Amino acid sequence: MRKIYTLILSIFVSAMTFAQQSPDDFLGYKAGERFTPHHRVVDYFEHLASTLPNVQIVYYGETVEHRPLFVAIVSSPENMQNLDQIRTDNLKRTGMLEGNPSTKVAINWMQYNVHGNEAVATEAAMMTFWEAADPNNPQTKEWLRNQILIVDPCANPDGKDRYTVWYNQKGNKLLQPDPQSTEHYEPWPGGRPNHYLMDLNRDWAWQTQAETEQRIKLYHEWMPHLFVDYHEQGINEPFYFAPAAKPIHEQVSPFQHEFQEIYGKNTAEKFDANNWQYFTKERFDLLYPAYGDTYPMYNGAIGMTIEKGGSGRAGLGMLNALGDTVTLEERIIHQHTAGISAIEVTSKNAERLADEFATYFKSNSNNPKAKYKSFVIKGEDQSDRLDALLKLLDKNKIGYGFAGNRSGLRGLDYNTGKSTSFSTTEKDIIVNAYQPKSVLTQILFEPEAILEDSITYDITSWALPYAYGLQAYALESKLEAAKPFEKPAFELNSVNGTPLAYIAPWNATKHAKFLGALLKTGIRTRVSEYPFEINGESYDAGTLLIMRNGNQYVADYDRTVVDLANKFEIKLSTSNSSYVDKGKDFGSSDVKIIKAPKVALVGGQGTSSLNFGEIWYYFEQELDYPLTILEADMLGRFDLSKYDVLILPSGNYLNGDNFTKVMDWVKAGGKAIAVEGAVGMFSDKEGFSLSRFDTEEEKKAQQKIDMESQKTERLGSFQDRERMGISTSAAGAIFEVKMDQTHPLSFGVGENYYTLKNNGRRYAYLTSGVNVGTIQSLDQYRFGFIGNKLKPQMNQTMVYGVEYQGRGGIVYLVDNPMFRSFWESGKLIMANAIFFVGQ
Repeated sequence: MRKIYTLILSIFVSAMTFAQQSPDDFLGYKAGERFTPHHRVVDYFEHLASTLPNVQIVYYGETVEHRPLFVAIVSSPENMQNLDQIRTDNLKRTGMLEGNPSTKVAINWMQYNVHGNEAVATEAAMMTFWEAADPNNPQTKEWLRNQILIVDPCANPDGKDRYTVWYNQKGNKLLQPDPQSTEHYEPWPGGRPNHYLMDLNRDWAWQTQAETEQRIKLYHEWMPHLFVDYHEQGINEPFYFAPAAKPIHEQVSPFQHEFQEIYGKNTAEKFDANNWQYFTKERFDLLYPAYGDTYPMYNGAIGMTIEKGGSGRAGLGMLNALGDTVTLEERIIHQHTAGISAIEVTSKNAERLADEFATYFKSNSNNPKAKYKSFVIKGEDQSDRLDALLKLLDKNKIGYGFAGNRSGLRGLDYNTGKSTSFSTTEKDIIVNAYQPKSVLTQILFEPEAILEDSITYDITSWALPYAYGLQAYALESKLEAAKPFEKPAFELNSVNGTPLAYIAPWNATKHAKFLGALLKTGIRTRVSEYPFEINGESYDAGTLLIMRNGNQYVADYDRTVVDLANKFEIKLSTSNSSYVDKGKDFGSSDVKIIKAPKVALVGGQGTSSLNFGEIWYYFEQELDYPLTILEADMLGRFDLSKYDVLILPSGNYLNGDNFTKVMDWVKAGGKAIAVEGAVGMFSDKEGFSLSRFDTEEEKKAQQKIDMESQKTERLGSFQDRERMGISTSAAGAIFEVKMDQTHPLSFGVGENYYTLKNNGRRYAYLTSGVNVGTIQSLDQYRFGFIGNKLKPQMNQTMVYGVEYQGRGGIVYLVDNPMFRSFWESGKLIMANAIFFVGQ
């Protein structure tokens, strides 16, 4: 009997031990010995949720590569039983739900590994969550009494596993800290971005990526009070934590400033006690709205970035510049300590966090620092572009309504950058700051952020009217909507008879999606290269014509065209005649048949992985159009005659025989599209008219200016050199670009396009070719930072152009029209380059 009792007791003890497993016990290795693949991370948190009653897993989506996205939630048993009430009470503080909260519990959300190769973060997440959830930890009860802890252990599982699998293949059995060893050199594209090689830490406001969009849906269900985002930086840096560096956006509240100080001092005490080095108030600012610290900050939370020295190069351990080995174990412990500090300060300040959060939403619409309080977006003749913007506002929970007929209004005209009078119609939209998402609204629409320091970590201007190519106005006063917005039901196209031609517009991304779908289906489509009038209606150049002639053998032709138009919500017109009232008849040679192009995109070593990813994403997730990907260093092996279009993302990788091969293909009828840095591969070469300067005298004059600038920098103080250096840089400066509307590259774009300039490259007008988009005067500068030495160089420059070579040509896109996939208006320029130029 005693033996049976002993056996039962042994089984019970074993079960209890299993139920309280740390990451080391569960995974079978100590933290820092290896990187954990995502499926094992999932297993561990599932284990905790199944063995601890106060732990809950919430799956909020999956990645492109079908890895699960989830958060783990832990709090006291009492709070977990009341979890939904706590959550909805918090939404009442924001005004997103009506009513008065009956609970006061702080919500602390900690996100790890948004950059995949900053892979220490997920390891630290498991350690930190376990310490908070461990029932044998005497501090747990106090920590969780008044706080909900939400941990997202890996925000970028695809990137994280790309890095983990690679490193586990390359790592040595014995620790090899030699920086020259192969395990310290990730191959292109590295593990930092997601599947589409996009930077998820710059996508929060735009939500172009599946991971971000799914996560922010969950974020809006909680609206946390504290949001801590864990990263790594270069191996020679120690550790960074809040307070943040300047510039800090003027909309950041006094309490948000104060709490960053509270956290910073608490964390500093822990690091000081261990003799660990760190820095604060440097480099990592709070300005650009799509970061994992700024987006929460502009939503009332205390957003904070954490950065440990190491990153992808460090692996399990690597020597830094001092000759010290920075190990994975050290990096984990440091991030874990920063995480425990966040849990502590949340617990100690829980009631105040909840109260200040409520105050933020009560007072933010009356912030005197915010210049513009209302924004009007014109709806007439730009409804399809407007639809795209409204979808973004919906994702961000920003409210809007119809303007109604009003006159005598005055505000800043985004197009001119000047104050002007205007009126509104029933189709116009009003977005004002008098709503729960007041601060975020003002920041996304502000023409230009006020910079207290011009050294910034990212771009300085992102105003949505420019990004979406919309005519809009910013007002300094409150302007209420005349009536709530109610999207008019799309009036479905129907098959009605057998029209000679279907006519479709061309001025928004969804029109390019429609064209791609038509071409994939095998429906012959044409484009009118001239404006025309027919049946009393006017149509712009770029209008699509789907003619019965040429499609008479397509099965279910009418039904297919109509169904595709309805899918994309595109209103079709019809005509039973090719004879137009004005312009070119439909049978004219200037109404071109659009060949379904076979497109290849160059990637691999030497190309910008981010720009490559933007284009790849555009084809797969927006155009849904076939794309071949070619490795840059293997171009010599490929038969380029298989392709009509070759897209060259930013970078410098065509040289020698590969350059010659590409040019032979162009001259034989191919079309190359060079983006941003790739444009330079064709500059100042014999046989090309692309050049930085018009004349040799102009080149020498600029060289003289540059030399004088360098002398000034050398004579300046050492500490001012970084500040002097930005005088020749651009950080998201918006310029009006004059477009030649007669050229296919500009179809649907309009007379003026607003480019986001993020580099100092300048090119003179093409002497042989077409200067489609130009900056003809410095009056075309609108907003955003550009250095005082660089800005004058932008005068009389080519931004978008086409140079013909033999039977083909090169499209030069000096500024990236696909920037982070959120610069919506630029996507039409890329579509024009792909489908129309050179047809």
